[in-house]
Parts: sequence; C-alpha cells; structure tokens
Amino acid sequence: MRSDSKNEWKYEESHTALKPRRLRATFEMRELVAETRVDVAQLVMPIFVREGRNVKEKIDEMPGIFRYSPDGELDKEIQEISDLGINAVLLFGLPTKKDLLGSEAYNPSGVVQQAIRRIKDTKPEIVVISDVCMCGYTEHGHCGILGQGGTVENEKTISYLGKIALSQASAGADIVAPSAMMDDQVLAIRRALDSGGFDRTAIMSYSSKFASGFYGPFRVAAGSAPSFGDRKSYQMDPRNAREAIRETQIDVEQGADMIMVKPALAYLDVLSAVRQRFPLPLAAYNVSGEYSMIKAASINGWIDEARVVDEVLHSIRRAGADIIISYFSKDYSRRRNSSKG
Repeated sequence: MRSDSKNEWKYEESHTALKPRRLRATFEMRELVAETRVDVAQLVMPIFVREGRNVKEKIDEMPGIFRYSPDGELDKEIQEISDLGINAVLLFGLPTKKDLLGSEAYNPSGVVQQAIRRIKDTKPEIVVISDVCMCGYTEHGHCGILGQGGTVENEKTISYLGKIALSQASAGADIVAPSAMMDDQVLAIRRALDSGGFDRTAIMSYSSKFASGFYGPFRVAAGSAPSFGDRKSYQMDPRNAREAIRETQIDVEQGADMIMVKPALAYLDVLSAVRQRFPLPLAAYNVSGEYSMIKAASINGWIDEARVVDEVLHSIRRAGADIIISYFSKDYSRRRNSSKG
C-alpha cells in the first residue's frame, strides 16, 4: 500500500499514526477526550404527588420510585434532589376525585398546585415544571374532553389546557409542559398565560410524543390509563419521523420555549433530526418503561445497572438532548457525586 503520489497515503511510513487506542489507555485519558458528557445540571427528576398526609408510597412497577404527599414527605424528597445538584423537577398529580372535565387539574387547591407552592416555599431555586394534561384527572383516562362516540374534542380541550396551565403558573410553576398532543395547545396556553399576566412562564412542549408501549408503568403510577380505547388518534404514530418535524415546527411557531421528544431510546433518530432542525432547548424523556426494563434486568442480575444507565443517558445526550428527564436522575447524580468525592 505505497504510492509515489504526494497526495496518496503511504501506509509503510505513516502506519504508526493509526493507533486510536492511544487515547483509550487510561481513565484520565478517556475523560480528557470524551466527546459527550451528561452534567447533573441537565437532568430533571419526575415526581408523583398524591393527596393525603405523610405519604411516601412505593410504586411496584417502578422500583425505587414513590408517590409523595405535598407536605413534609415532599420536602424531604426535594431536599435530597437539591443536595444531589439536580436543579429541576417535573410534577405529575394523582387526585382523589375525577370527573368528565378533569376539574381537579385546574383547581387552585389541587394536589399539583399544592406541591408547586410547597416547593417554592421551601426551595425556591428549584425549577418546577408542571405537566399540563387531563388524563390523570378524567374519569375515562383520556387527555381531553370527550364528544360523541368517545372522541376527544380538540377545541374544547385546548381551552381547558389553558386553564390548567394558568392555575399552575399562578401557583408558582416556572415551566408548564403540555403533553396532551392536541392541535394548537401551545398557542392556547401561551394566550392564557399572557392574558393572565404570566408572560414570563415558559412552555416546554411535548412536541413529538409518540403513542408508545413504553408508558405502561407510568400509567399505573399516575393512575392515568384510558378506560377504553387508546390514544393513537392524538399521539403520534411510532412509524413516522418526518411528522415529528412538522409537529415541532408548529409548536415553535406557536410560542414554545422548549421542545421535547418522548420516549427517548426508541426515537434517538427523531431526537437527532429535531436537534439538527431547531435551535431551541431540546428535552428528551427517558420514560417509565425504559426505566423499569433496566431495573428489572438489574434486579435479576442480568446487567450492570450503573453501566447501562450511563450508556443510556449519554446516548440521549449524544443524539442532541440539552435536557434529560429521567427517573434515573437521582441514581446517576449520586454516582457522579460519589466519584468526585
């Protein structure tokens, strides 16, 4: 493999340069040349809050994750999160009462609103993101107002999503995160917030939320499974990637401050495509099914959990996410802090 041409590679003379392993020789060298890093400050910890007092309730389908009442139990969880260096949480509520309009979702004294105020009173520096949806608050478990034939009526629903977002912003939420996948939900929420005097409240839109089988453990944890049918008529078809770009473009044009791809692992290609197209802060949701699969495999001794979690979070970051919402946030942060110590 030799040539006299000045422009061709001369292997015999240059082969000593072809040694990529030189940069993998030690831990310190690998750290020096690492292309992708997951910083604890980029992580968001999801939290389930339920009505009651002194509640810390384990979720069997999600080992290590709990439901908390918005009192001292939530205070302890927030303190631990803060001590680990995590700066943001995403709240999901479990009300005791449900109805056809999901009215507890916009109740000023609702469980999420209580939790927001509690966090802001005890740890005001924590960025509070509140999920804006109706599925956990309606009797039927769908993400909006039902019309004839059991279909979700888009226009009626987005007006309620605006009410929910406004109630959460009034309680002190820094970011509202609409996840219902209704057309024009971002526009409706932006108008509701601005007209209510909350023009500084940011919107993190679930712009590309797919109708995924990875949501199962979450639906048990949040009590949000639909009582009939599915959500394929409003969540995205897992087979479509170009549609994700179109959905995201609409949300950006309507005033989203941040955008999201959900789930993360089965949609890293979508995450990468969205990253290349849009300059807004991009979040990815490492969802409950992804979490529980790894936990189950770890409990059975089939994988090294810490190593797999490290790979998963870096893959999401490598694909383009600026923000990672993950139930592994505390575990990962704990290990990072321990390694530094």
